Amino acid sequence: MTPPTLPVSIIVPVLNEERTIRTALGRLCRDFPDCELVVVDGGSTDATVEIASPHATVVHSERGRAKQMNAGARHCSGEVLWFVHADTEIDPAALAQIRAAMSGPEVVGGGLTLRFDRRSPGLNYLAYTSNARARHLRHIFGDQAMFIRRGVFDELGGFPDLAIMEDLEMSRRLARRGPLTVLPATSTASARRLVEHGVWRMIVFMQYLKLLYFAGVDPERIRRRYAAGPPRLLRRGRKAAGPRRVSSP
Repeated sequence: MTPPTLPVSIIVPVLNEERTIRTALGRLCRDFPDCELVVVDGGSTDATVEIASPHATVVHSERGRAKQMNAGARHCSGEVLWFVHADTEIDPAALAQIRAAMSGPEVVGGGLTLRFDRRSPGLNYLAYTSNARARHLRHIFGDQAMFIRRGVFDELGGFPDLAIMEDLEMSRRLARRGPLTVLPATSTASARRLVEHGVWRMIVFMQYLKLLYFAGVDPERIRRRYAAGPPRLLRRGRKAAGPRRVSSP
């Protein structure tokens, strides 16, 4: 007799994603047709909900990724909860690998191998170090399409209600409960924000934000700092400025 297929629920938190949501949900429906698909809207003011409704169950929640993912989990029936960002493209091979990894009771969750939708030395370095960190330190972030065994998720009370770093904190809590795995299937994340601000500057900036978190700084303060983006470097003044003068761009 063929063993029953492990039920997997896909949860997609969104906020004003009308430009990406149709393509994202279309891919998920095409590649993973037997998965439950739940979109959790955090109060979009554009057409996100209208676009998503024909493709998925739409749940409404307070704004905040942790709140939204927890709200989505409450509406899911799968034994594995799989959290996917709207601007990430998931390798179709991922589902079979998740089911194989979670077929035994010891693995509590994991993530996919990160890559970006464009290539450069900085982006390649970031993907490599992010995957190495996930494999060795068990720090898995949301752009790696984290998946979690439902029973363990419920026992931990879901994602911690943090303004930022909820994925980092969740992976640390999961690692204390059991093994996490990083699968070879890829999660291709958007590099847009990294490129807009400068890849190397963003790499340094993100490490700085993680140091703030580990030092116990209020996550809301870190979130505001992240939203503001990395500090602009000072440049030497131009025509009107003297040779020793500097000004912001």
